Amino acid sequence: MTGFQAKLERFESLASECELIARRADGSKRELYLRLGERYRDRVNDMRALIASFDIAA
Repeated sequence: MTGFQAKLERFESLASECELIARRADGSKRELYLRLGERYRDRVNDMRALIASFDIAA
């Protein structure tokens, strides 16, 4: 389970970094980092659902 938790924390960190970069960027780079941050947020939600499914099964 700790592996999944570590991945979750990493995806959260990456999403936050992308959002920070997007605030400082302009034009197409802003859009790129916003989309990338959104993808990482999607992975965060996926990992949370996966972890929750293991908690229920245990």
